Amino acid sequence: MTSQPEDRSAALGEDDRDTAVRRVQGAYAEGHLSHEEMDERLHDVLTARTRGDLATVLSSLPAPPAETTATIAAAGGRIVRRGAWRVPRFLTVASAFGRVRLDLSRAVIEHPVVDIELQLGTGNARITVPRDAVVDLDALQTEWKDLRYRPPSSPRPGGPTIRISGAVGYGRVRIRHSWR
Repeated sequence: MTSQPEDRSAALGEDDRDTAVRRVQGAYAEGHLSHEEMDERLHDVLTARTRGDLATVLSSLPAPPAETTATIAAAGGRIVRRGAWRVPRFLTVASAFGRVRLDLSRAVIEHPVVDIELQLGTGNARITVPRDAVVDLDALQTEWKDLRYRPPSSPRPGGPTIRISGAVGYGRVRIRHSWR
């Protein structure tokens, strides 16, 4: 099976531009670019109109790290992740009858956006996110009980975006920000 070539004339989305900005900033932080080169490339990224324009700006930079995907599944019982665990870019958590506890407050989060997909039958999920995280719950469906989440009254900038999606049958989802 052959892959289709990327359409270099396609218009850019905000995600494409944001990813390119982070890649240029990362190359500068790792010492691959001087400050002047970074400024020039950021200007080029912000004024680019097509994917081809972006490809030209990013062509000489080191390749970005591979996206990571992980699945945590259990038929029953508990699913617990806490402490200094590495959070993948895409995480699927599936449980038919058990409880889920995800604590991201001390976790190693290397990606600016983390997608967590919940596939829960019965059982509750409690997710603790970093204090400065932005939580997006638009794609999460709860069937029986309501979702419990209160955004911080004074959000801190610069944290990761945690997008939580999926479906929860008869359990409750509670999301809170850590105190530290």
